[in-house]
Amino acid sequence: MAGGKVYLVGAGPGDPGLITIKGIECLKQADLILYDGLVNPLLLHHVSSKAERTCRVSEGRNKRRILRQEEINQRLIDAAREGKTVVRLKGGDPFIFGRGSEEAVALRNAGIDFEVIPGITAATAAAGYAGISVTHRAHASAVALITGHEDPSKADSSLDYHVLAKFPGTLVFYMGLHKLEHIVSSLIQAGKSADIPAAVISRGTTPFQKTVQSDLAHLPEAVREAELVAPSLIVIGECVTLRDQIAWFDQKPLFGLRIGITRPWEQAEAEIQRAIKLGAQPVLLPTIKISAPTDWKPVDDAIARLEEYQWLVFTSANGVRYFLNRLWETGFDARKLAHLKLATIGPSTAEALNAWHLRADVIPPHYRAEELAAVLKPLVSQQKILWAGANRGREVLQTELAEVSATVDKIVAYENHDVTAWDPESVDLLESGALDWVGLSSPSIARNFYHLLSEKAREQIGNTIKLASISPVTTQAAEEVGLKIDAEAEEYTWEGIFAAILKQVETR
Repeated sequence: MAGGKVYLVGAGPGDPGLITIKGIECLKQADLILYDGLVNPLLLHHVSSKAERTCRVSEGRNKRRILRQEEINQRLIDAAREGKTVVRLKGGDPFIFGRGSEEAVALRNAGIDFEVIPGITAATAAAGYAGISVTHRAHASAVALITGHEDPSKADSSLDYHVLAKFPGTLVFYMGLHKLEHIVSSLIQAGKSADIPAAVISRGTTPFQKTVQSDLAHLPEAVREAELVAPSLIVIGECVTLRDQIAWFDQKPLFGLRIGITRPWEQAEAEIQRAIKLGAQPVLLPTIKISAPTDWKPVDDAIARLEEYQWLVFTSANGVRYFLNRLWETGFDARKLAHLKLATIGPSTAEALNAWHLRADVIPPHYRAEELAAVLKPLVSQQKILWAGANRGREVLQTELAEVSATVDKIVAYENHDVTAWDPESVDLLESGALDWVGLSSPSIARNFYHLLSEKAREQIGNTIKLASISPVTTQAAEEVGLKIDAEAEEYTWEGIFAAILKQVETR
């Protein structure tokens, strides 16, 4: 064996939570990720290295040619020979109708070290999400996995429909939507009952999963009427009837909606997971980027003079992380803060403190700067306050607390930078009106969101795309630039944004 190493990793079907722990570990360690078009791009949230898409459907503004399998094999070999750790990320399981075995053979023949990380295949995942148990003590003691898309270079089909028609269990066809009529007619001609229950699951385990049930004979007609699209799974057998009792996924409260998340990519994990839990597809629309200060000297000077202050105030979780990381990096720890009272603008910021085993002494009942200032006023008269914040923002604390002769020294613990463009796929969703909601979580995010919108996208706002604001201050900033807010959070957090969207959806 020579060079680097290749991991053939199964990503599972559409739900990004269905990848294995070992698969995530591989993504974090990889120098290069080559991923298929069916892989959920949210999985790239775990990646800090270069990621390349190996196969893309030719549609939208992002048209690319589809790579041949031989080209993919060679790319894996070349990258490994350069000493790289490579992840070949494949939808479902690499060895179940995924051509992973062909890639493994190519790697072995080239002398490249590799490992196979199995994934959850569509037969179990998509069927389970549709409420169909492919085996059941009363209905099926066996399941057959069958490809509906054989190698086009083969002279004859390897499928014996007479054997399949007599199979004593559930039949599951992968990638067979375009050949559904042929599959159905072949089974019936071979002796399969035309009345047996059947279903087609389209876009399984995604927020756009759609399932059609019918008897076998009428399945093609039902699928045409429902306008199902690939990727799809065909399930045939008595187990399909279980869906009437145990369907669950498509009953989630925000199922089928796309929710725009405007937080920075690297800090949006909680919001991504919340959207998925509610049945929605999160779409990342970051409007700002977060970075360390260009100059740490003011922060370092403040750390050296902490004994001069009576209070340390944080108005964001970013301020907590960057300031306390810098405290550690300069040779100190929490003992340096022992004499200080701590105040945060809200529970999310307080939770960031908790991660350092620190508790906030003050959290206002409403999470905005005016409320924080009002709570602090009786406590900080003639005292010195250090505020670890961003390079921009409202100066409410200095103005309000000056009324009680308190001194507020603000240091830039981190910097906000405006994003100048979104990825083309997100722009397509905005301009086509395919997004349902977008959450705006600060005045600066609201303003920059508006400036990033194309004219075509702006036409969709308030029409097909609705906006949810985190607070009255954010609502005001949005309205000042011409955005219409459709829902406002009662609790000024992202959880409050989701609650406001849920309330609107439930009252339709």
